[in-house]
Amino acid sequence: MPNKLHKYDGTRLKVAFLYNHEVPHQVAHTAPVLREMLIRHADIDVSVLTSTAEQKDIVLSGLGPALAARTNFIDLDTTKSDRGIRRAANSVAPARRISVLQENLETLAKFDVFVVPESTSLMMKTQFGLDHLKFILTHHGAGDRAVTEKVSIRDFDFVLVPGEKLEKRHKEHGLIRDGDYAVTGYPKFDFVAHGGEPKLFDNDNPVVLYNPHFDPHLSSWYTMGEAVLDAFAANPDLNLIFAPHIMIYQRKIHTSVEFKRVRRRKPLPKRFLDLPNIHIDLGSPRSVDMTYTRAADIYLGDVSSQIYEFLHERRPVIFLNSHDADWQGNPLYLNWTTGPVLTDVSDLIETVHGATDAHADYLPAQNLAFEDTFDLTDGKSSVKAADAVAEWLRRDVLSEPELLAAQ
Repeated sequence: MPNKLHKYDGTRLKVAFLYNHEVPHQVAHTAPVLREMLIRHADIDVSVLTSTAEQKDIVLSGLGPALAARTNFIDLDTTKSDRGIRRAANSVAPARRISVLQENLETLAKFDVFVVPESTSLMMKTQFGLDHLKFILTHHGAGDRAVTEKVSIRDFDFVLVPGEKLEKRHKEHGLIRDGDYAVTGYPKFDFVAHGGEPKLFDNDNPVVLYNPHFDPHLSSWYTMGEAVLDAFAANPDLNLIFAPHIMIYQRKIHTSVEFKRVRRRKPLPKRFLDLPNIHIDLGSPRSVDMTYTRAADIYLGDVSSQIYEFLHERRPVIFLNSHDADWQGNPLYLNWTTGPVLTDVSDLIETVHGATDAHADYLPAQNLAFEDTFDLTDGKSSVKAADAVAEWLRRDVLSEPELLAAQ
């Protein structure tokens, strides 16, 4: 009987971890799974495909020299994708990601299975004719927005789900099938250091992280953001980390198909750039590696899934309702049950000063929301995810009728 890791034509099944985004915020959601695949399932042929040097460097840092030395890395060709006209188009849409796929179809076609954190990659199969491919989705966050109900999830062959919350939602919307998904927790937690929180200010004043989303309808940045920064500028006894979602300053124009909304992102006013109590990061690797969610005492935001990364250690949180949301009882705003929700920035500083005393009132809701979002039982998430992927590959991909007939 042929080795179960070989296809019916005698060649080895080829699995690829694909990193195809202009910014690195998705890397930490799959790199820990990659690491455990290489350690625990070395008999599976795994390659790493990257479209930027930054993504590759982050993956390499997570693997270490020994694992990296025996891993096949492929740098995707981005010559055409990075030309001026396409780079300009990328300021309003994911043009580069699509272009990279088109530019590398010959390379991509050599693989059988792709492990990805996003849905653009599905275009290889649905738009570009590579219909032999299978796709495994890891997700890249575990928030509450309607994006967790995207119909494209249904097109994945196998899905890694972080916890009961998304498992229920995916099932309610017919997005996952029994046997074709696994609840594996949040591998990103295995990728970052915990404890020894970074110190960003030369004082012991409270540190608030302001982390608005980029969505032009849901984000507080467009209508409240400057007022938030002005409030902290006027209160030097409070420290502020302004680290918005990394995509805000990647694009000049943001669109929402869901809400039929388009907004232009304004430049950050220069008056905030040199204030000793305001630390600004518009898109460095530290904005996505949990440096700031670990460093802050209080979280301030709207709908970003980073709230749940912050709640890995339970602390006070505050939300800004800038779009007049009727949020109570709405599962798309589950995170807003974990702290006070403000509709006016004029109440912000008072709420920040009282956040620690009020935290006990919200702790039960924080525990409930976090535990519903992440299943962190039964070992490391990245180990569970790697084992689930390997088991599915052996059971469903390498046991298809034509493969069995060849054995």
